Amino acid sequence: MLKLYFFIGLICSVKSDTDETCPSFTRLSFHSAVVGTGLNVKLMLYTRKNLTCAQVINSTVFGNLNVTKKTTFVVHGFRPTGSPPVWMEDLVQSLLSVEDMNVIVVDWNRGATTVIYNHASSKTRKVAVVLKNFIDQMLVEGASLDNIYMIGVSLGAHISGFVGKMYNGQLGRITALGYKEPLGNIDFYPNGGLDQPGCPKTILGGMQYFKCDHQRSVYLYLSSLRENCTITAYPCDSYRDYRNGKCVDCGMPQKESCPLLGYYADNWKAYLKQKDPPMTKAFFDTADEKPFCIYHYFVDIITWNKNIRRGSITIKLTDRAGNTTESKINHEPATFQKYHQVSLLARFNQDLEKVAAISLVFSTGSTIGPKYKLRILRVKLRSLSHPERPPLCRYDLVLMENTETVFRPILCPKLQM
Repeated sequence: MLKLYFFIGLICSVKSDTDETCPSFTRLSFHSAVVGTGLNVKLMLYTRKNLTCAQVINSTVFGNLNVTKKTTFVVHGFRPTGSPPVWMEDLVQSLLSVEDMNVIVVDWNRGATTVIYNHASSKTRKVAVVLKNFIDQMLVEGASLDNIYMIGVSLGAHISGFVGKMYNGQLGRITALGYKEPLGNIDFYPNGGLDQPGCPKTILGGMQYFKCDHQRSVYLYLSSLRENCTITAYPCDSYRDYRNGKCVDCGMPQKESCPLLGYYADNWKAYLKQKDPPMTKAFFDTADEKPFCIYHYFVDIITWNKNIRRGSITIKLTDRAGNTTESKINHEPATFQKYHQVSLLARFNQDLEKVAAISLVFSTGSTIGPKYKLRILRVKLRSLSHPERPPLCRYDLVLMENTETVFRPILCPKLQM
């Protein structure tokens, strides 16, 4: 869903220092979407000098644009109702809060507003040509392609790709939000890249049913710009392998760091070391509401049942203040064999720094028939999100099926593997 590729109008008129007119994003009606609109591209510049009042710029009027700094183009997509993107202002302000740069909003709402998707998509190459002409002038004034960054949403991602192709892949960076197939040097797949938690599952959810999953990519990117949420992704061949804990080596001590979702994705060492890095898929899970962060733990269980047991584990953590967070590891049954360690990937919505109590529930999923016991020789909890934290252990437990067992963990012996 999220892709990362390393791969005109009104001019702001100033009457006086206290009487300034600020241009705004084009706002159209549903009527305009029905009758259709002709293409018009408006470039609106924001910098730390004009955080809230945009300057309309073009190839001859640069305003506050400083070509020696990074320039980030934000390109929206299909607008079936004509309204401005609700996330645009937040994204602009968040980008400027993390880096002193030029942010240019590419307003092509007159062209994107239509109820017929193909009509909007047919205009994307024309928008790309407008941007190419503008960037060419930036280069004349001393800008560098390495300092050009494009963030495209939906059809805006297509536009960004077209611009990148016009420069033979020499743009500094492209982030495309809203496509399933792998296209970039690194492609991020939240929750497998399909249905997103917290989004309506049926048409009864109204308009959110149609746009929530698609729009989630933007809000996940936004979360990467906030200090309280760092979303880690795990390079993997498939979502299933990730969920089964087969692709989290990058989160282990003494290993190379994992890629981060969003703005800081290009800090990942694995592909920065290479001139032409290979394509990589990265998977991760999210919570169902902002800021969407998930905290990963491994739950290592060694059992001593004589017979094989298959089932799922629910684990709940509680800190000293009584805060709790729970993870149901039930995407597929785990197989517990005598003296064999099973490592389960648990995902929690909260990060509890000091765990005071742990509870476990074992279930085979059966509602009738006998209840089984899971005899645990050792259970160990280790944080992937914070590998520096010491792992917690407990020994000699017996879990009755569908019955919560609560215990206080102890620090694992340092020599224990």
